[in-house]
Amino acid sequence: MPRIVVCHGCRLVAPLVPGQAVWALLLLVVAAAACGRAAETPGPAPALSFLDRDQIETQRTRKDEDYRLSEDSPIPPEQRESFTGLEYYDFDPELRFIVHLERYDEPKPFTIISTQGKERPAVKLGYLSFSYGGQDNRLEVYSLRDLSAEHWDALFLPFKDATTGSETYGAGRYVELAKGVDDWYLLDFNTAYNPLCAYGRTVYRCPSTPAENRLKVAIRAGERGFSHAAEPRSEVEPAPEAGGQS
Repeated sequence: MPRIVVCHGCRLVAPLVPGQAVWALLLLVVAAAACGRAAETPGPAPALSFLDRDQIETQRTRKDEDYRLSEDSPIPPEQRESFTGLEYYDFDPELRFIVHLERYDEPKPFTIISTQGKERPAVKLGYLSFSYGGQDNRLEVYSLRDLSAEHWDALFLPFKDATTGSETYGAGRYVELAKGVDDWYLLDFNTAYNPLCAYGRTVYRCPSTPAENRLKVAIRAGERGFSHAAEPRSEVEPAPEAGGQS
């Protein structure tokens, strides 16, 4: 059966054909050494290793095949026959970091706006930081609370950067964190991907990136913009959080 990558937090506005499965392309954790790391935080480094260039390319090829063949593909049906693959930046080992999640004592209530302008409840769990582009960078980490409670432990990391709206999707991109131990994670921007809303279908409502997660540096790694899709309907900034400032 053709496979499809699920976008973290992307919700269907209208159901697709019953019985079709949407599954997440698992992050493989294998070979290659870490090329960057965040500011020092007491504790062990992750018992994990980064994907190498070949593994990233294999992952991308598989995703392109899924998007071309699956009936659940986010690529509009009229474009699938001519679809030859997504656009990606070249693999960049300098955009891989070992990071530590600095958790807040209590999760902070927050509202994230979807690409269709709808409010979605969330909480801020903490933040992570890394050095790149000659400066220290910080990203907030969220949990979406309109998902079922069994998914509340899942970390959601959306981001914008200096490429957003020109080279990459205007509502931002997402990146998964590969977990080690004691809240150490691998942050690999080579695996950054677009939400399902980025390809032109209107059946999804995906979380837009909050303003606080816009990086000043350019992250030229991972998936680029999709040239056949329209930009999100509105660049709505999130409503003020209910739990104070971070």
